[in-house]
Amino acid sequence: MTYLSKIGFILLVFTTLSFVNEKKKSPKETIDKLKKHVSFLASDELKGRLTGSDGDSLAAEYIRKQLKKSGLTPLYDKGFQRFRVTDKIINGPNNSLTIKGMPLKADTDFAPFAFSENKVFNGEVVFMGYGFEINEDTLKWNDYSGIDVKGKIALILRGDPEIEKTTSPFIKYSKDRDKVLEAKDQGAAAVLLVSGKSFDPEDKFEPLTKGDQSVGIPAFHITTKIANLILESQKLTIEDLEKRLNEFRKPLSALTNEQVSGQSDVIQTTAPTRNVVMQIQGADNSLKNEYVIIGAHFDHLGMGGVSSGSRVPDTVAVHHGADDNASGVAMMLELAQKLAASSKKLKRSIAVLAFSGEEEGLLGSKWFVDNSKFDSNNIDAMVNLDMVGRLNENSMVQIGGVGTSEEFKKLIYASCDTSLLKLTLADEGYGPSDHASFYSKNIPVLFISSGAHLDYHTPADTWDKINYDGMVKISDLSFHIISDLANEPKLVFKEAGPKTGSSGRTRRKGIALGIMPDFAGNVKNGLRADFVTAGKPAALGGMQKGDIITYINGKPVNNIQDYMFRLNQLKRGERISVEVLRGNQKVVLVIQL
Repeated sequence: MTYLSKIGFILLVFTTLSFVNEKKKSPKETIDKLKKHVSFLASDELKGRLTGSDGDSLAAEYIRKQLKKSGLTPLYDKGFQRFRVTDKIINGPNNSLTIKGMPLKADTDFAPFAFSENKVFNGEVVFMGYGFEINEDTLKWNDYSGIDVKGKIALILRGDPEIEKTTSPFIKYSKDRDKVLEAKDQGAAAVLLVSGKSFDPEDKFEPLTKGDQSVGIPAFHITTKIANLILESQKLTIEDLEKRLNEFRKPLSALTNEQVSGQSDVIQTTAPTRNVVMQIQGADNSLKNEYVIIGAHFDHLGMGGVSSGSRVPDTVAVHHGADDNASGVAMMLELAQKLAASSKKLKRSIAVLAFSGEEEGLLGSKWFVDNSKFDSNNIDAMVNLDMVGRLNENSMVQIGGVGTSEEFKKLIYASCDTSLLKLTLADEGYGPSDHASFYSKNIPVLFISSGAHLDYHTPADTWDKINYDGMVKISDLSFHIISDLANEPKLVFKEAGPKTGSSGRTRRKGIALGIMPDFAGNVKNGLRADFVTAGKPAALGGMQKGDIITYINGKPVNNIQDYMFRLNQLKRGERISVEVLRGNQKVVLVIQL
């Protein structure tokens, strides 16, 4: 070998070694980028990224900027899909209700519902039983038959005649808002809803909640005492009427010959927010108009506090949301960069979506699917990344939605190095995150997560506790899955479980987790689950037989009485955190009711 040849050979070896060394650095470079994304999104500067806040807006701008740097192009409107969310909802100063010439006290005698229309009203009150108009093959019930409520005020019982049953055909007709809408359709000028003893023995008013749009007429919740005052001249009481309706299972309506007048005043303010919507165009001319979606939500709980969803509601502090869900966004950004670099190998297009409003009820993803500019039939699959930053020592990755297409399980196992990751697969398409919005539109979905933990929905969910090495492993798995979805034959959607949190016939009230609790109290300082029913909320949330429930939404559960009390505080459709003791390990589960 000549001298020059030797020099050339040495240079070649040096270059090759340098290339190899550079390749070895790539996981570290990926980790550094993931840390950069998570630490910014979970920083004090963004103040918990509450939907509609300045932090929420800064996060959206950051995500779009990173995606543009990776070469992605706007799906529409400069990469944003704008919408508005309810900022706050309060009782206005002009709420009034007058009976027998006597003005009543707001928040003591009556209170408006969040869906009440702000109007002045007056007229005769008509008792309309449960306010049903049901015409099914196996169930017929019409409270409006033979009674004209046009221009009148309908007095309606809340709930239904089978309130004690967890499963009933009446359930889908028993919502307050639906009853008011039915009364409006029948011509009523306003509705007064009252709780019978069977429905709510404490006769309490519920706080106004975000998300309820006006039904078009005033709607008040009144106390039993006030309802009995209206019925007094007919020698009727709510207690007696509810008892008769529940016992005889027949409509029971009545004139009251009582006039009422009033005004509803509910103040709702809205704030602007936006989804980030960018894309990588596929290389195949015939398939580039079909999409595989990668999604992750970037909002969180802001500063926490009462009714925020915080597991420490008495603590007002930045809820950083590093795992929930800065981790999912960071992984989505890295996947987008990697997929964009290999776009020539992708037949289908990739839509990269960052959602706001997830913590307030999947608002961003619902807005996207309801206002998308392309046909849902052109979406082949949606992959949702939520809480992917706490891979534990068992290297367990949870993937939900695998039953929404027959092809998923084979594709997932073909993409996974099971020596690095262990998989827990669940068939159900519905779940407590944004993929549920897509599943409701008959789109195959996958929900990838490393699971909940003790810092979930607390200020302690910080960037320095993220397992970044674990994120790289999950990201590699996700990359292979998404790449295969972009190139494999089109998936066939398969229904896997209900498309909402309730089937419409199952009551999410009282004991609704789907467990058989240890009624004997064999365990101290907790409640053991002696049996967990498959397909019910507890099972879907990962609870196992023998788990000892110690906290629900951050509040202690020491016995069966505590458990019942905590469950009675929950609402249908709510997402809760349940802390359990599994052996010697504390585990936090996220359960959708």
